[in-house]
Amino acid sequence: MSSTPSPLQTTAAATATAWRDPALAFLRPFLDDPDVTDLFINGDRGLFVDRGDGAERVHSWRAGENEVRRIAVRLIALGGRHLDDAAPCVDVRLERGVRVHAVLAPVAVTGTTLSVRVPRWDSPDLADLERGGMLSASQREHLENLVVRRQNVLITGATGAGKTTLLSALLARVPSMERIITVEEVAELRPAHAHHVALEARQPNIEGAGGIPLARLVREALRMRPDRLVVGECRGEELRELLMALNTGHDGGAGTLHASGLTDVAARLEALGALAGMDAASTARLTASAIDAVVHVERVAGRRQVTGWGCPVVRRGRITIEPGRWA
Repeated sequence: MSSTPSPLQTTAAATATAWRDPALAFLRPFLDDPDVTDLFINGDRGLFVDRGDGAERVHSWRAGENEVRRIAVRLIALGGRHLDDAAPCVDVRLERGVRVHAVLAPVAVTGTTLSVRVPRWDSPDLADLERGGMLSASQREHLENLVVRRQNVLITGATGAGKTTLLSALLARVPSMERIITVEEVAELRPAHAHHVALEARQPNIEGAGGIPLARLVREALRMRPDRLVVGECRGEELRELLMALNTGHDGGAGTLHASGLTDVAARLEALGALAGMDAASTARLTASAIDAVVHVERVAGRRQVTGWGCPVVRRGRITIEPGRWA
């Protein structure tokens, strides 16, 4: 038998070596802390850690601008991309789904900035979220019924409000014989489900070639016979592809959308529809026929909570979200 290491073994070894770099080793304890959701480095102004109650400064950590820049370059290199003055804003995914976004100075006016999103490793289910206070027993029952009835669900909320966490928990309730295909810009969904296939978009290389956008991945996913089609974050023309797919018999699907409140979802949908070349009336008709429920999540006093839900309806040719009551 050959002793030549496989490409996966080689990559894993290189990654392990890189994490021993003193420039990065200090991050490892935070990445291994199950309570940490986000890390932020704001130039030479310090390191901030969010454990679910808001970002708190780590007073024991100090670094100058040159060291922060070196950390940013090394982290982005771990994800296989290059960060320099020609490409000062880069986003990558590292091992275990850790997402890193870096912006170099002077684009980041106060110094090189790093934002690190740390996904949960334990894939909490709805019962875990109920115990943690994110939702009530009646909300849990209502959400479970959405999955059982194969309703198409759109989860909305601000960045870090818990959209991905809630969606993963919902997908864990999907029967094991059903095939889930998720499409994301950066793969973060990790539902506890045996038949889950994740597709991840790819950014163009430095020559501008090789990019695979979300809209194309949605079309590719439809050729893979999904029982449940999920788009992790609708930001542009992929909204049109998702709505059209859900309108053609692909029920039980889901997506997430950035919105600051349930009442703001309609305007957000219209804006994304316009980016996809649809007018307000077309967006309204497609949304109302494709989406059965909109579930909104927020951070309340630093804690993630499900705060409301509604149904998309068309009024005078425009989409609106009609608030619903929990059973």
